[in-house]
Amino acid sequence: MSAPLADRMRPQTLDEVVGQRHLIGKGAVLRRIVESGQIPNMIFYGPSGIGKTTVARIIAQSAGKQLFKLNGTTASTADIKDIVAQTNTLGGLGGILLYLDEIQYLNKKQQQTLLEFIENGSITLISSTTENPYFYVYNAILSRSTVFEFQPVTPEDVAAAVKRAFTFLEGERGVKLDIEEGVIEHICLSCGGDVRKSLNAVELCVLSAGEGPEGSVRVTLDDAKAISQRSAMRYDRDADEHYDILSAFQKSIRGSDPDAAVHYLARLLTAGDLLSPCRRMLVTAAEDIGLAYPQAIAIVKACVDAALQLGLPEARIPLTEAVILLATAPKSNSAIMAIDAAMSDIKKGGVGEIPAYLKDGHYAGAQKMGRAKGYVYPHVKKNHWYDQQYLPDPIKDKKYYAFGDNKTEQAAFQYWQAVKGGERKE
Repeated sequence: MSAPLADRMRPQTLDEVVGQRHLIGKGAVLRRIVESGQIPNMIFYGPSGIGKTTVARIIAQSAGKQLFKLNGTTASTADIKDIVAQTNTLGGLGGILLYLDEIQYLNKKQQQTLLEFIENGSITLISSTTENPYFYVYNAILSRSTVFEFQPVTPEDVAAAVKRAFTFLEGERGVKLDIEEGVIEHICLSCGGDVRKSLNAVELCVLSAGEGPEGSVRVTLDDAKAISQRSAMRYDRDADEHYDILSAFQKSIRGSDPDAAVHYLARLLTAGDLLSPCRRMLVTAAEDIGLAYPQAIAIVKACVDAALQLGLPEARIPLTEAVILLATAPKSNSAIMAIDAAMSDIKKGGVGEIPAYLKDGHYAGAQKMGRAKGYVYPHVKKNHWYDQQYLPDPIKDKKYYAFGDNKTEQAAFQYWQAVKGGERKE
């Protein structure tokens, strides 16, 4: 069985790698490091299919060291020790470079074993991971490595790889390809920045192609669409992409951009994730709209309940209504600012004894202990308010809530200014 197309035409130099110009373009930092000949310990982080393994292999091959390769899904502690043992052989005199793919799958003990040999200089490590290394890689290894983040490849850059792949297959199979207009563009747009995925689509298009004019092989747009459908979006409910989309979703609502908010909602729903946007919208209604439009959370809750009862695809309708409502509503974060300030004070010890007249007086003996004595019931006073101290003495002058500058909170501010601004009303 032949190797995948992505392996058969894998780039051999940095100039042949598609994308990642911010790292390996002329004058870019990673390229300068490689050209210096002094290879540090490095971690390549980013989604699959964008060149991490390819770049690591090119660097390893140019390093002048004995190269070993391991995969975190199958490597054992014994495998690591066997490689380190090669430092005492003739081949290891120039140094050993270990390329470790998917380092996040090594357990803590394995990573600690690896650390020992990184620290004493026995090996140079180049590792790659699709997961955020700051969550999954042992801190001591992180502190001794430089992390380089790889980005999804743009459709424009993918186009070069797709065209080269069709040309490669023409030569490999000895046929003339008749490629329908729009095929290359569709593959580039549908691969979601994953070069490997785009090359797999190219190979499948050729394998499934029918006869074309004058003995050629016809690659149609319909075939390309069938092969690459629903492949454009990266999404994993337990990985960075999930939280990045949710973060962009809430920030778009907070920023009052309904178009962006609907876009990110669509990405979540297209991935079949119904619960995450529901929860995030309820949080956003309280955190970012808050008292500027207090009814928002009740409306969003109704939309969320309707969506959960309907299920997808109909759930998209009430959720979109809720998202647009939130994005176009006035904004206030006065409530969250108030509670966060109060909790911060409490954690710092800003508590104090509750005034005796505020304590519970509904039990035998409470009066003898001075509980609830002197409390004034505000509802018997004018405007249902009486000027008395509610905070403990040590923090009696603390102010946690500041009225927002929106219409609703300003109306409340004006009301209480009129009530509290005069003399005490008996």
